[in-house]
Amino acid sequence: MKADPRAKHLQDMVFSATPEDLVLMLYDGAVKFCNQSIMAMENDDIAKANEMSLRAQDIIRELQITLNTDYEIANGLAQMYDYIHHLLVKGNISNNKELVEEARDHIREFRNTWKEAMKLAKQNTPGAAGKQLSRSVTG
Repeated sequence: MKADPRAKHLQDMVFSATPEDLVLMLYDGAVKFCNQSIMAMENDDIAKANEMSLRAQDIIRELQITLNTDYEIANGLAQMYDYIHHLLVKGNISNNKELVEEARDHIREFRNTWKEAMKLAKQNTPGAAGKQLSRSVTG
């Protein structure tokens, strides 16, 4: 049986990614799964909407449990992740795409902010800044 080249490519990306890039990938995945959940809701595919919502929920929980609580910002992030998770759960249970859209929009904001922070960290102090940035958010 031949291996799926897409799965191999994804595996290679994950294993070679920096911690900062992994966080970005998680945000991207959460946005993607929210979009897929919304599309499934629009198509009345409740099983698919549930599956995609659960995947987005799992990512948000992973982001939350890996926060480095040594930094004050982690408390605010944890509260926002709780809120996003709540939106995803409530949207999933009630099949309410507006709640999932709101969650997705918040995740997108985090993703865009994270990407900008990565860019600024690389510009200011190449090498060490990225490691510090990752530790400050993910632990």
